[in-house]
Amino acid sequence: MPLPTTTYMSKYPELQQEIDDMCSKGLTRSLRPIEHIAGSQGTWIVSDGQKLLNLSSNNYLGLSYNPRVLHSWEMTSQAFGAGGTSSRLVVGNLSCYEHTEQMISQWKEREAALLFANGYMANLGCITALVDRHGAIYSDRLNHASIVDGTILSRASHYRYRHNDYEHLQYLLQKHKGNHRRNLIVTDTVFSMDGDKADVEELVKIKHDHGVFLMVDEAHAGGVYGKTGAGLCHQYGVHQEVDILMGTCSKALGLYGSYVCADQVLIDYLIHTCRPLIYSTSLPPALVSAIGQSVAIVQQEDWRRKELYRKSNHFRTKLQQAGLLVPSGDSPIVPLLLGDNQTAIEYSKRLEQAGILAVAIRPPTVPEHSARIRFSLMATHSDEDVAWAAHQTIQTAMELGVIT
Repeated sequence: MPLPTTTYMSKYPELQQEIDDMCSKGLTRSLRPIEHIAGSQGTWIVSDGQKLLNLSSNNYLGLSYNPRVLHSWEMTSQAFGAGGTSSRLVVGNLSCYEHTEQMISQWKEREAALLFANGYMANLGCITALVDRHGAIYSDRLNHASIVDGTILSRASHYRYRHNDYEHLQYLLQKHKGNHRRNLIVTDTVFSMDGDKADVEELVKIKHDHGVFLMVDEAHAGGVYGKTGAGLCHQYGVHQEVDILMGTCSKALGLYGSYVCADQVLIDYLIHTCRPLIYSTSLPPALVSAIGQSVAIVQQEDWRRKELYRKSNHFRTKLQQAGLLVPSGDSPIVPLLLGDNQTAIEYSKRLEQAGILAVAIRPPTVPEHSARIRFSLMATHSDEDVAWAAHQTIQTAMELGVIT
C-alpha cells in the first residue's frame, strides 16, 4: 500500500511555523557533511567538495590523528571486538576500563576515576546522583547546557549566580543557608563560547567557607592547562580540594567519552546511583584503550601545549590589533563578537568562500545579541595557515563594515 502523499507542511504546520520564525531571526541550523579529513593533522577538511581550513574543531592538541592513538585503537579492537556489548555492571567492564581509569586518576592525582559515554551524560549523571529535590545547586549563568539540564532533572532548587561574580554567589549561599539538605556549586573552568576562566581558587575558598560540594567541568581545560595538561585546577594547585573533577575525552584528547575524578567513596556512590552509567552500554573497548594512550601523550608531549598557546596568542593578537572585538585570554577558543545574528551568518559564509571553516554561534548557545564567530586553534595548525586565517578574517571584517 503506498504511503500517504501528505506534505510535511500540511501535517505539521505549527512546527513549520516555528522553523520559519527561527529562520527570520537568523537562528536556524543545519547538519554539514564532512567528506574527508585532508592531511594527517586534521587541520584541513573537505566539505561539499571544497577544501577548508578547520578553525572550528575542539581537537586542540591534534591527537585525533596521532599514530599511537590509532594503533592502540586497532590492536584493542582485534583483542576485544568492536563494541562494549552491555552495561559495565553486567559484562561490559572490560579490563581496559580499569587500566585507563587508573591512568586518569593518577594523571589527575585523585583516588579514583570513572569513564562515561560523553560529557553531557557525565554532568547529567553526577548532578542528578548527588542532588535531589531536597537540595540546591548554585550554577554560573554561562555554564554548559549539560549542567543546566542536569540541574533541571535533579529537581533541586536552582540558583544562578552572575557570570564569574563570586560576591553574588556568596550572597545566594548565605541567603539560602540551612534551607537545603545538600548544596552543590557547579561551574565550567574554561567557558566554551568565550574562552574565559573561572577563579577556581576563590571557588575552593567559598566551598570551605560555606561547607558545600564543588564540582567543576574541565572539558575545555583538560590537556590545555597545568604542567602535565591535567587542567586549570591543577595549574592553580586546588585539584585535591574540588569534590568532583569532570573532563572530556572529546576535546584535547581528540577522542570521545568523558570521565570524573574524585575520592573513592564518591566514585563508589556514583556507581550505585548514577543512572547514565548504570543504564548505558559501555564504551567500545578500542576507544577506552585509545583514551589511555591520549592521556599518556598529553603528559609526555608538552610541546603541543606550548605550540597551542603560541598560535592562539598570535591569532588573537592580530585580530585585536586590527580593531576587532576579541576578548583577551590564553585559551585556544578565540571568539569574535559581532552581536547581530545575520552578520555572524554572513561573516561565516564569506570566510567559507575564502577557504576557512569558522562557524557562527548564535542564541540560545550564547545570550541574545552576542552572536559571534567562534574560532578554535590547534597545536598542529601551521604558522602559515594561522597567519593567512588572521588576514582573511580581518579582510572579511573590512568588507562587511565591522571595522574600517
